[in-house]
Amino acid sequence: MAINWAKHRTQDHHITRAQEFLKQIVYGGNDGIVTTFAIVAGFAGASAENTAQIGALAVLVFGLANLFADGVSMGLGEFLSGRSQRDLYNTRRRMELQELVTDPVGEQAELQQMLRERGMAGDDADKVAIILMRNHDFAADLMMAYEFEMTDPRSTNPVGDGLSTFAAFITLGSVPLAPYLIGMETTLAFPVSVAATFLALFGLGALRWRVTRESALRCIGETVIVGGICAFVAYGVGALVGG
Repeated sequence: MAINWAKHRTQDHHITRAQEFLKQIVYGGNDGIVTTFAIVAGFAGASAENTAQIGALAVLVFGLANLFADGVSMGLGEFLSGRSQRDLYNTRRRMELQELVTDPVGEQAELQQMLRERGMAGDDADKVAIILMRNHDFAADLMMAYEFEMTDPRSTNPVGDGLSTFAAFITLGSVPLAPYLIGMETTLAFPVSVAATFLALFGLGALRWRVTRESALRCIGETVIVGGICAFVAYGVGALVGG
């Protein structure tokens, strides 16, 4: 019975949606948190002694404008990037298929070398290369992976990737603005925003750890430290410019 690979991945290997879109969630979420907090921190830094004079309204206007403008830009950028990568892969693969037809001797020699470099004995590599030359599609896939070191993007979904990036950016990027959105007193809103931003970065790192099962300290620590550095820079620039 033929294996349904989509069901096999989800049922037998427990591949979840979070794993499929982890790159987009982390990329969009981290950028959303940091970018939006940069607006908040920049305003606070520009008037560290009298933040209230700036007003929550200014923070909200600039913060929300930045949030949605950058969110759309990030989502569309991820979509176009995915489409471009797929187009490049398909073009290069068509050229490889053509070379398998026009220069079979040279392509077979390349396959033999690839197989030997990956631990296959010389005679076995020669035999397998001969067999692979009977199936140009499979041979081309191997060439793309090992000769050009290009990951096959044909199973990816640029639209889904773009939407995931946008959703992560908007959802997590709204966290630093939450104290201002609920009308919290301006002098209190900034420290609460700092705490909320830290918790959002911590949560994003925890998601990385949960999905990847790598070291919790590394996943959470990297996410918090990278976001913290960006936030510190934003506050520092605001303080420097605002005097």
